[in-house]
Amino acid sequence: QLQLMESGGGLVQPGGSLRLSCLYSGQTVDYYSIAWIRQAPGKEREVVSCISKADGIKYYGDSVTGRFTISRDNDKNTAYLQMNSLKPEDTAVYYCAGGSYYCSEYVTFYDSWGQGTQVTVSS
Repeated sequence: QLQLMESGGGLVQPGGSLRLSCLYSGQTVDYYSIAWIRQAPGKEREVVSCISKADGIKYYGDSVTGRFTISRDNDKNTAYLQMNSLKPEDTAVYYCAGGSYYCSEYVTFYDSWGQGTQVTVSS
């Protein structure tokens, strides 16, 4: 399993941007894909984006496609989520999570989690 720690959350106005960072570590870091998963109040967790270790493929949920960009710096063991054109419905706790090799749209696929960072989009 990985150890993960998110940073970069905060309050932003609609239409604004934020960049989240996820620092990860562990003996198996080279075998893990990294995902961003969010949970809005009263809603279930959803996979927002993922970058696969196995084949480099990037996954985006329908609600963020074209607005969010995931990236990964393996030298720094850090993943990023650039969030542009933010909407109030993007308000949630954002978690960084690790899963073996590939990406999945299913939350239960991921077995390592950070503590989460709050993103609030409001005027």
